[in-house]
Amino acid sequence: MPIKTQSELPAKEILENENIFVMDESRALHQDIRPLQVLILNNMPIKQDTELQLLRALSNTPLQVDVTFMNVKSHVSVNTSASHLNKFYITLDEIRDRKFDGMIVTGAPVEDISFEEVDYWQETCEIFEWAKTHVTSTLHICWAAQAGYYYYYKINKRQLPQKLFGIYEHKVANRKIPLVRGFDDIFLAPHSRHTETPADEIHACGELTVLAESETAGVYLAIAEGGKKIFVSGHPEYDRYTLHNEYHRDLKKGLPIQVPYNYYPGNNPQERPLLQWRAHSNNLYSNWLNYYVYQVTPYDL
Repeated sequence: MPIKTQSELPAKEILENENIFVMDESRALHQDIRPLQVLILNNMPIKQDTELQLLRALSNTPLQVDVTFMNVKSHVSVNTSASHLNKFYITLDEIRDRKFDGMIVTGAPVEDISFEEVDYWQETCEIFEWAKTHVTSTLHICWAAQAGYYYYYKINKRQLPQKLFGIYEHKVANRKIPLVRGFDDIFLAPHSRHTETPADEIHACGELTVLAESETAGVYLAIAEGGKKIFVSGHPEYDRYTLHNEYHRDLKKGLPIQVPYNYYPGNNPQERPLLQWRAHSNNLYSNWLNYYVYQVTPYDL
């Protein structure tokens, strides 16, 4: 899939070196097709890493995707420069009257506090409410999935006894739903979080359909309103070294952190991590774009 980005976005050069087709604005203007308009609300601290991961994940279908990055105005990022945000990001006020085919809301490092304590919680609620009428399908990842469960269905998160950290097995629960089309019966996905949304409460909610679940990591994938809302509790977009970098970051900070589960060969942090989830991650994003964005959204937004 050609990914359309701003020509100077740093991730563009990295993706091109990986032989991923990235199209800048000038070339896209000469193509007589309407690209899918995908909005990414990036709440992760190191935004450039998440930009690269998500653009890579969106690059595996023949569809053209025009990506717009958004951040919240009620929080000042300390890990991403103001110049980068000013150049490549917009806020809700700037696109309030626009409509989008799809939106991705990322995780955020705020799970250890209640939703109401998050300085951008009210703005997040405003964006969720805006998306009801301005976005065809929204994909909520990790903290955003927990926030969505809470905002839409009043299902609160709970603290885990220790961080859920590593690569976990999941079982497909409902094969009739196109979002998991092509998935193996058992597949792997990364998790990195201190909290969870209780599986029994998700199952008990009549508006939610569970599509994949783990005995250890809980509900991984759920869907609502025919795909208008999709919730992913893990991080399928993570690259090979993301958990490795998080592990060593926490070690340096002196935080209690265990070796990521099922990640290093022989559980040895000196070994190169195994990349075991990329195929299913690509499948998830491709299915979302195909079945819940491209085939549902009107040509004229």
